[in-house]
Amino acid sequence: MAVMEKPPAGKVLLDDTVPLTAVVEASQSLHSHTEYIIRVQRGISMENSWQIVRRYSDFDLLNSSLQISALSLPLPPKKLIGNMDREFIAERQKGLQNYLNVLTTNHILSNCELVKKFLDPNNYSVNYTEIALQHVSMFFRSEPKWEVVEPLKDIGWRIRKRYFLMKSKNQPKERLMLSWADFGPDKYLSDKDFQCAVKLLPSCSHPYIYKVTFATANESSALVIRPFNEKGTLKDLIYKAKPKDPFLKKYCNPKKIQGLELQQIKTFGRQILEVLKFLHEKGFPYGHLHSSNVVLDGDTCRLLDLENSLLGLPSFYRSYFSQFRKINTLEGVDVHCFGHLLYEMTYGRPPDSIPVDGFPPAPSASVVAVLESILSCEAIKNGMPSVSKILQMSLFSDILLTNSEKPQFKIPTKLKEALKTAKECIEKRLTEEQKLIHQHRRLTRAQSHHGSEEEKKKRKILARKKSKLSAFESGEEHSVKYSNSNNSAGSGASSPLTSPSSPTPPSTAELTSF
Repeated sequence: MAVMEKPPAGKVLLDDTVPLTAVVEASQSLHSHTEYIIRVQRGISMENSWQIVRRYSDFDLLNSSLQISALSLPLPPKKLIGNMDREFIAERQKGLQNYLNVLTTNHILSNCELVKKFLDPNNYSVNYTEIALQHVSMFFRSEPKWEVVEPLKDIGWRIRKRYFLMKSKNQPKERLMLSWADFGPDKYLSDKDFQCAVKLLPSCSHPYIYKVTFATANESSALVIRPFNEKGTLKDLIYKAKPKDPFLKKYCNPKKIQGLELQQIKTFGRQILEVLKFLHEKGFPYGHLHSSNVVLDGDTCRLLDLENSLLGLPSFYRSYFSQFRKINTLEGVDVHCFGHLLYEMTYGRPPDSIPVDGFPPAPSASVVAVLESILSCEAIKNGMPSVSKILQMSLFSDILLTNSEKPQFKIPTKLKEALKTAKECIEKRLTEEQKLIHQHRRLTRAQSHHGSEEEKKKRKILARKKSKLSAFESGEEHSVKYSNSNNSAGSGASSPLTSPSSPTPPSTAELTSF
């Protein structure tokens, strides 16, 4: 098999999961329309910001494209007459700001290509479907037995990953799924080790890992072929969605929110924990667990996308766990992501925020016990439990797994060392990012406290106290000079002069009480 040729590409240093924020700074009225000047920022650094200019019609076009999500988004209404009035423009600007706030705080919308292109056209103007097709076409030159049936448009959340429905000319009725992705910011394996690791994927055999039919790589991307599962993923089961539908349509606003039955939660959870334990013991980094990366095969869950960590792709939940410094290993990341998945299986929807202050009623107290050990404030503060510890909890300890398939995944010693080093590099980048976020949060809290009304009042009172003290010291100095003058002019000893109008100095306690 010849390795794919290399179209111009390379490691993508940009982390697509770093949140974008947007502030409408000003508006400017031209002859026939109004433009809104927007400051967009990536992450916490003001230095990583830029301005874009958008008209209301641009917002309207974006909103029309996002209707597939079935969400009711608060775009201000159109106005044909009087839309150039100053008061109306000011009010519309507030409405557009609210609209941007909703987009950038919704986990799915904020990561979708439509919103990214709107806010950051310089980094998201590339047609990734075209790039993927170029790579796939080059692959087919050396492997003519495969054939593309159709693109699976937007079925995943990743901007730089594309999916195609495939078939083999030898078995035309069997449907396969091809996924293509380029390198992400956490790709630390050398090209040689990376290609070796990717080609090992078809040899991985485990009852709870979805089988890879074929995998190959070049110096900029990887291509993986698997059987296409008609039943879809665990997320499709939870949301009662059609597997081939776009991600936004399937998961943004489900018609019915309902968790799984207790026995399903217990069985699926145990199977997923077992495969995480297996990967951890093998020293194979994962870090990409979420319900869309779990395929359902009857009553069996099978894990997808082992190649993601090799490619250096950021996790679906990275914007969550990057906030918490105790989640600083890939094992901890896997456990945290399992908490999200367990919550979704239990309640039929993701948690509103992390950490979770209180859990709604669940099918069993044992479910809440596991969720509290992962997603509660205390768990976030103290760190994640190990996979082995969760397996010992009552929710999973009584589940008997009947699958007799023997796990096999032989990783050469040299590659194991390379994977270990890559894992350490991934964890180092995460730790550095968490440290910066922590410092930024402390600075923001300090600035907020300094700018609060209570603090402003305290500073005013303290300023008045200092002013009184300064006036007293000035008056005292004047009295001493006056006294010395009298002593030198008169004869004999005399008592120092005192002025009944001199200010009384404030007590020490009064000065230090603020």
